[in-house]
Amino acid sequence: MARERSSESIAFSLILGGRRCGLSRGRVYQRTPVALGTDRVCLLSGVFATPAAPAWQPTAAVRRPKIVGVAHIALETNDMAAAREFYGHQIGYESFGDSERTYFKVNDRQYIEVSPDLKTEEQDRLSHIAFETENARQLRDYLAARGVKVPGTLAPGADGNLGFTIAAPSGHLVEFVQYLPGSLHSARFGKLFPETRLAKRTIHVGYTVEDRSAADAFYKDILGFQLMWYGGKNDTVADWVDMRVPEGSDWLEYMLNSTNLTPKRRGVLNHMGLGVESIQPPYRAILERGYKPAQPPQLGRDGKWQLNLYDPNLTRAELMEFTGAEKPCCSPMILPPVQLRQ
Repeated sequence: MARERSSESIAFSLILGGRRCGLSRGRVYQRTPVALGTDRVCLLSGVFATPAAPAWQPTAAVRRPKIVGVAHIALETNDMAAAREFYGHQIGYESFGDSERTYFKVNDRQYIEVSPDLKTEEQDRLSHIAFETENARQLRDYLAARGVKVPGTLAPGADGNLGFTIAAPSGHLVEFVQYLPGSLHSARFGKLFPETRLAKRTIHVGYTVEDRSAADAFYKDILGFQLMWYGGKNDTVADWVDMRVPEGSDWLEYMLNSTNLTPKRRGVLNHMGLGVESIQPPYRAILERGYKPAQPPQLGRDGKWQLNLYDPNLTRAELMEFTGAEKPCCSPMILPPVQLRQ
């Protein structure tokens, strides 16, 4: 039997009438209250550069298309020149874009998007995260069949790709992207791979989650993400939960027990993980490029060597080795290693 939840544990939503659902620059959203069982949620169905449309309802059961990995993390800054120095020169990525958005290319299918939309010190630097799907329309239909409000039509956006956005746990925006031939991104496939890149793939993204069960209801039960590992500052409390995409090697990290969310603290929690074979070469390179990390590489609680870097607006870029050097704390790596996509 379904049971009532308190306002603090509303499934993957913002409290209606409380904190407003955030919007992301350059996309059009339809904000719609939705009832799922006894839980009321606020979902944002995003249609790239098109007017919001009535909710689409599929006429038959729909199979979930593949969700293969992290597509991008989108961040906001008040200093694009400083962002280009960090992501371009110091971390070593080539970029493209326009005055509204710059795409720093990690590889053909993964990017760091930065927009000059940071207006106040208190504003969250995280705009949204995105996962790649093989079929955006089919994923829209699949979510609609499970009671999630989705746009009635999808059309390629200004970047030429197909996608839509919803509000997931704790109100963070999550986008699902299908790369299309001829898009801004696919036109550059096989290009912009400088030797200066400290890391050549994004292995995870992480953000604050207030209610793990609500997050699982969306990511695990609906989307098919799988528990990979959990751990914490001590062995008895889970502060981090890694949920792997269903058809890939990347994961989303729930950052639990998040308090005192100052801009600096929020930047630590809402972050990206960049995978490397060995931590020492990028550590030496970042020092040579004039960036001095607050701490040298450290062995994480998951048994992997890592190096924390911070962009000019305090968002953390966590360089992490692909494989562990020691046994992880708290729980085993529950899923076996899978082949990286690139």
